[in-house]
Parts: sequence; C-alpha cells; structure tokens
Amino acid sequence: MNIGIIGLGLMGGSLAKAVKRYGIAEKVYGFTNSEKNKKDILELNLVDEIVDLETLKKVSDVIILSIPVDAIIAMFPSFLDIDEKTTIIDMGSTKEYIVKNIPSKIRKNFIAAHPMTGTEKNGPKAAIDNLYEGKTVVLCDLEANDNIHVNKAFRIFQEIGMRIVVMDSKEHDVNACYISHLPHLISFSLANTVMSHQNPKEIIALAAGGFKDMSRIAKSSPRMWGDIFKQNRENMLESIKYFEEQLNLAKNMIKEEKYEELEEWMKKANSLHEIL
Repeated sequence: MNIGIIGLGLMGGSLAKAVKRYGIAEKVYGFTNSEKNKKDILELNLVDEIVDLETLKKVSDVIILSIPVDAIIAMFPSFLDIDEKTTIIDMGSTKEYIVKNIPSKIRKNFIAAHPMTGTEKNGPKAAIDNLYEGKTVVLCDLEANDNIHVNKAFRIFQEIGMRIVVMDSKEHDVNACYISHLPHLISFSLANTVMSHQNPKEIIALAAGGFKDMSRIAKSSPRMWGDIFKQNRENMLESIKYFEEQLNLAKNMIKEEKYEELEEWMKKANSLHEIL
C-alpha cells in the first residue's frame, strides 16, 4: 500500500521510518507546510516524495495525521472528497473530541488511534528508529468504521511491532489524562516552580537525576500540549483536583510532623511499580 503522512516530526517521522523498514509501504509520501521541515525531511530520507495535499489524497491508500490535535480537526473539511477506500488514521493524544467532530461523510474511513509512546523532542530530526516496537496503540470506537479501514490499521500497527488495545474514546481520554496528560502538566509546573525560585546557575550546578527525570517532559511542545489540555479540559480539571488533594495531604503530614503516616503514604505509592 502507499502511505501518506501529514506531519513528519517525532511521531510521523518515526512512523515513516518504521513502515519503510518493515516493507509495509510501497511508497511513503509526505506533506508539510514548513519549508524548513521539507529540507530536513528530504535530507533525512524520511519519505520517498513530498507532495501537495491534493496529490497525497489521490496517491495514498492510507493517510496518517500526525499533527497537533486542533490541527487534525481543522483538516477535516479537506478530506470530505476522499475515496471511500482511503483510510485516514489520526494519532492524536486525545480521542473523544476528535471523534465527535469527524464529519459523518468520512466517519467510516477515519480510525481514531493513539500510539502510547514518544519523547520530549519534536521536528523531523527527532524521528528515531524503534519508537513504536513493543509499545501500545489504542484504537477507539471501531464500531463506526468499515472493516477495510480497521484491517489496514491493524496491519500497519501490528507489523511495526505494536500491541493493540481497543477502547471507547471517552474511556481513553480519562486514562490518558492520568497516565500522560497530568504528568506533563506536573512537569511544566515543577519546571516553572524551580525557575521562579532558583538561580539558573544553581539549577545547572545542583540538578541531579530526580529533577532531570521529572522535568524532562517539560521540554515538550507547548503548542501541542496546550491543544491537548484544551481538548481534554474536563478530565484535566478533575485529575488536577485529585492531585491537589494528595499534595495537600502530604503537605499537612509534613506540617504536623506526622512522619510515620507520611512514610506509609509513600509506601502506598511504591506499590505502583508492582503494576508497571
């Protein structure tokens, strides 16, 4: 099959490398509005050819949308004339809002997917080998899709080595909020807290593994994550409330010098790693 990828940064670029490496695609086409990115994409040999959007729609059996979640929705009108056999797969980190806004004319073509992988880097130069192997991809609300499109999505993700989980889009967004979206918000908050209270030179001199681990994802794209927080707003607000409750609980135990209770609280947190 021919695969067209819109958005060739970390996720799209890494997918392009994967489908070429595993021989899934006869040809890989790319589309981008960025002249700088075009140069990088071609130099990195991520795709066989960069084409305009109309050409990509005509020559692709599968179109992958690997762009910010708001941009995915903004592109819907461009696909209203898509062939009924052309599969569209979005790889956004939110799903319910996207699914609710898919035009009915192309709903059967449109596979709502979320590969649970990534790094804090972005742009074509962030594309890496083996980003997807051994990771999980969530496919949502497949009952609305024709089998031809479901089968193509399964083939692509299975052949690049991913585990497939099928889930309701609303359930996905709740789960993704707690295991991905809230941690990113906490990382941004931690980075801003430290930057507001510490001398940058002291941060460089003293920052150790724990701080670097927790602040790493604060290097992620503000535009991309702003869109995610907006689309998953209600779940974000609820998760923040529960996080604040836990933070206040720890704060009060320290304030009241209840260190044995604090230790038990931390032991409970340790049990998470028995699940992971």
